[in-house]
Amino acid sequence: YRRSSKEGYNMKRKTIAILFGGKSSEYEVSLQSAAAIIKNFPQEKYDLYLIGITRAGQWFHYDGEIEKISNDTWNQELLNPVTVCLEPERQAVMEIVDNKIIYQQIDAVLPVLHGKNGEDGTVQGLMELAKIPVLGCGLLASALCMDKYRAHQLVKAAGIKVTRSVLVHNINDFNVKALNFPLFVKPLKAGSSYGISKVVKMEELTKALEYAFNYDNEVIVEEAVEGFEVGCAIIGNDELTVGEVDEIELSGGFFDYDEKYTLKTSTIYMPARIDEVTARKIQETAKIIYQTLACQNFARVDMFLTPNNEIVFNEVNTIPGFTDHSRFPQMMKGVGFEFSELIDKIVAIGLKYADGNFK
Repeated sequence: YRRSSKEGYNMKRKTIAILFGGKSSEYEVSLQSAAAIIKNFPQEKYDLYLIGITRAGQWFHYDGEIEKISNDTWNQELLNPVTVCLEPERQAVMEIVDNKIIYQQIDAVLPVLHGKNGEDGTVQGLMELAKIPVLGCGLLASALCMDKYRAHQLVKAAGIKVTRSVLVHNINDFNVKALNFPLFVKPLKAGSSYGISKVVKMEELTKALEYAFNYDNEVIVEEAVEGFEVGCAIIGNDELTVGEVDEIELSGGFFDYDEKYTLKTSTIYMPARIDEVTARKIQETAKIIYQTLACQNFARVDMFLTPNNEIVFNEVNTIPGFTDHSRFPQMMKGVGFEFSELIDKIVAIGLKYADGNFK
């Protein structure tokens, strides 16, 4: 599915690096998303160069079977270490082969990494230093969207309603008196609903904060929003294509990590069970949020819809789940994009944007 530097580089075909795994609590999700993307990648147009990142943060070139990514046996083979080349004129990664450095030129990188050390601006900043275009949100949007509290401040300034919240820096010094129970306690910069608790009384708060502080050094405490969650998939830069709106119905609790990937007690409706006018309003609001937070290429905007049809901003996922059954590809399928077409479109948009703006 790819041609390595050892076999020669064809200038007519661009080489796209895909990053998967990562030093993050969402390592497993990344493997499933990456495997689905690789299977559906337009390989008749591009060469792929796969870079697997272990839980410990080591980078390796992987050119084995896709199934070994899915079942997490990819790194049981003897693999060549890889690092990003910080000589910008090369626009390359360096692969160590038999104690020699092989430079692999990279036209763009698609990070399929969720959470910390991948979705938070760290990898995006590294690629910017190396002058390797990123197919997806850049450094600023990635860092902003990962920081739920500061993202809310910007979106609120754009005139969109956000959840009422308090930022907690110290477990022994916080004040949530301004908020009404029930509350959600969340790590500020963790993704995929790790470390989140729903709290219905003050006595439960300290335990919930301790749990959240396991995942981050700052914690956000938010008022629960009455209603249900809706999502909006967006691709594009100047011209935006918006997917169908979806809806999460919960029979109890909240959409935590386990629920997100097992759907034991919840149902996702795509399209959402709302009228056309409300759906359009959600899509337009999502576009404003996307542009306010400087998103590029693709992202999923999550909001709440209250019983009074008010839209309340929740968060933006700059690298949403990309398995066949994930919400982002399903929403885009609702407006006519099959999975393989969606990947093709994202790569084409990203490369066009890079050619025009990445100097």
